[in-house]
Order: sequence, then C-alpha cells, then structure tokens
Amino acid sequence: MTEVEVRELRKEYDGHVAVDGLSFSIETGKIYGFLGPNGAGKSTTMNMITGCLAPTEGTVLIQGHDIYEEQKEAKRHIGYLPEIPPLYMDMTPAEYLRFVCEIKHIPAAERASAIEDVLCRTGTEGVKNRLIRQLSKGYRQRVGIAQALVGYPETIILDEPTVGLDPLQIIEIRELIRELGKKHTVLLSSHILTEVSELCDEVIIIAGGKLIARDTPERLAALTSGGMHLHLSVPGPEEKVQEILHCIPAVREITCAAGEEGETAVSVLASEDCRSDIFFAFADAKMALHEMKVEHTSLEQIFLDYVNTAGQGSREI
Repeated sequence: MTEVEVRELRKEYDGHVAVDGLSFSIETGKIYGFLGPNGAGKSTTMNMITGCLAPTEGTVLIQGHDIYEEQKEAKRHIGYLPEIPPLYMDMTPAEYLRFVCEIKHIPAAERASAIEDVLCRTGTEGVKNRLIRQLSKGYRQRVGIAQALVGYPETIILDEPTVGLDPLQIIEIRELIRELGKKHTVLLSSHILTEVSELCDEVIIIAGGKLIARDTPERLAALTSGGMHLHLSVPGPEEKVQEILHCIPAVREITCAAGEEGETAVSVLASEDCRSDIFFAFADAKMALHEMKVEHTSLEQIFLDYVNTAGQGSREI
C-alpha cells in the first residue's frame, strides 16, 4: 500500500530552485533512507511532505489525502521529527506530550495511555518528570521522536535523527528506529551513510532537487558497478566450471584462478542476481559449490557514483 505519494513537487526561493519536479512514493512497512549532498533539497522536501512548507508547485498525498487540501486528515497519518526537535525546554516530557496530544486532537480519555505508551516505546519514562532543558541531547532526541509517535501515525519522518549525538546515543537511537520500522513506515535522512546502510530497506537519492536514484542498496550497487559481482569456490577443474557458468544467461564475465587445496576460485560478473541459477546449475552437474558470496559495494561509493553522474545527466532508474 502507498503511504506517501509525492507528485512533481517544486519549491523556489527568490528564483532559486530548491526542489525541481520531484516525484516518488513510499510503501507500507519499510524503512527508507533519503540521501543527497548538502543543498540537495532533502529538508525542504520533508517540510513540504509534512505540510510545514507550501510548495511552489506539486502535490503530496498522505494515505490518499492531499496534505494542503485536507491537512487535518492527512496529518493524522504522519509523525515528523525535524532536524532541530520542536521542544519546550521549561516543560517536562510528560507535560510536553500532553500538549502534543491536545494539538493533535487526541481524545481526552485516551491521552494518559497514549503518553505512557510513547514514553515506554522511546525509553523516556524514567525522565518524564524532569525538565527537558535538563536532559541530555540523546534524551531530547527521544522526546522528539515520542512527539512524532503521538496519535500512532502510520508514517514517521525523521530528519537527521542522530545528528550531534555521541556514539552510545547513536547506537540507542538506531535501535529505536529499527523498532519503529516494525510497526511504522519510516523515512529518514542522514549524512551517516553507514547508518542508512544498516537501517534502510530502500534508498532514495536526490541531487539538485531532482530524483536521481531509488532502489535497494544491493540493486543500486549492481547498477553502479555494471552488475553483480560474485565470488565462488568450487572443488573441480576450471574447464568444467567455465562450461557450467557459460550456460547461465546472466553471467557476463568469468575469471578463474587456482584456489586452496585444488579448488577453483571464480569471480563472476552477472547482469542481475543469478545466485539461484548458479546453485542449481552446479547441482545439476553434480558438482559441489563450497562458497558463493556477493562482493558488496559500500553505500558511500554508490552515493558518490550517483551524485557525480547527476552532474553529467541522471542515470536511468
């Protein structure tokens, strides 16, 4: 099911185009990484998706509701943590969340249980009666996430949720995001690409306010490197290995070398994921396959490849 649909979104500031005809959708039950270099339009896009900023052109649908034409209904389905959490420092987390319940029109009879639930889910119940200004940055970030969860929205949007945190706080917030992903669709932006690689099911990359790539990290890696790279270890002669692999349509390049203890070490470049085809081909030939692993391209390299390519014209996606 489509949770959020962005259609031809555009935002101009005094002649400067921050977001330029951006379109994409996010589906139920996934964690999405939203990436781009500084100035790419990520925060502007998030602000428009959540109705905090009006676009110059374009439409955003949340659960089929236009965020600008049906704001009240659309905003029921999203929670938002901006890069700077919207906290009131002289309130306690419990007081602040009570205020959030009021402005989100949570029925009075349900507020106490809603507050206790989000405090528990974000690990902030132990500090609920302390002033927010007395809390560490990590706990303030948790309170910011708690306000996004009030009302049980299907989609949670997080803008740089771990920025400025220490290593332990980063680990804790990442684990919290993983837990959120079990019950919510999550869209998060981050400059820490290892974080996105660890957390996200799909990656959306923008540059210059335009969409330049969107897929799983694995498929994006295959596209940037010209295909999927596999490494095999086979206890058999090179000639037989070559013969079997050449019968698989997706296999484009094969490089063999002598491996340990008489095995053949094989590097394969395939146009698509053909691991099942390789497995069954060797099984049919009654040859063992001792090892088969994918050579992973880092998300940092994928990101650089796509952003650099965007300056020369976007890839097909």
